[in-house]
Amino acid sequence: MDPTTVKAYLRRIQAPHVTTADRATLAELHLRHLETVPFENLSIHLGERIELEETSLVDKLVHRRRGGFCYELNGAFAMLLRALGFTVTHQSARVYTGDGDLGPPFDHLALRVDLDEPWLVDVGFGRGPVRPLRLDSREPQPDEDGEYRIVGVDNGDRDLYREDTPIYRIEARARELRDFVPTCWYHATCPDSHFTRNTTCSRRVPGGRVTVSGNRLIESVHEQRSETVLDSDEDVLATYRSRLGVELDRVPAVPHPR
Repeated sequence: MDPTTVKAYLRRIQAPHVTTADRATLAELHLRHLETVPFENLSIHLGERIELEETSLVDKLVHRRRGGFCYELNGAFAMLLRALGFTVTHQSARVYTGDGDLGPPFDHLALRVDLDEPWLVDVGFGRGPVRPLRLDSREPQPDEDGEYRIVGVDNGDRDLYREDTPIYRIEARARELRDFVPTCWYHATCPDSHFTRNTTCSRRVPGGRVTVSGNRLIESVHEQRSETVLDSDEDVLATYRSRLGVELDRVPAVPHPR
């Protein structure tokens, strides 16, 4: 990532010029990314191809001011962090399902950033920790989103918990972004993938999240949840633009319920 692209990326996330690759800078970049770049699967329902390489990711997130799902968001963020001098590793994670089972390998892309100690960094999970978490700590870690814990399991893998609920299992082995391409394709195309069943676009706001799902605006702030039905395509497009900073020329196709 060249210096011009780095500057454009920092402007995109409304971050100041970075001079030091330290913990405070990492935490600031993490928060600003969550608050400016939405978690969204709209490309799937707009017929746009998802490509996990720098030119496409920068064009989508930075120049077109869109968002993406985990492979895109954490993939691009890793490129930015490396360009700023951070040591970053891609890590595969298996997401826990509602019945307590684990999803497949490469189900989620998370990042490890090594400073004075290793940190879990994740700007691509939708609702997740607002700040980086100490990867080697087994103590509770308070966060604006709740209390998180990291628990060691077999083979050096780690489970991430929010309160008492397991979120995902982080594989210890380092991975390359290209390792996630097959599972990214699956999530973007398979009828069994939850990403192909619904449209979602969500961004962190102080105290919670604002989300557009289908024709519904959902606001969850300070433990208060409200839902508004958007009556027309024009309302949906205007809400994407005003509440999520996403400019679209048409409404993503909402799939029929299965």
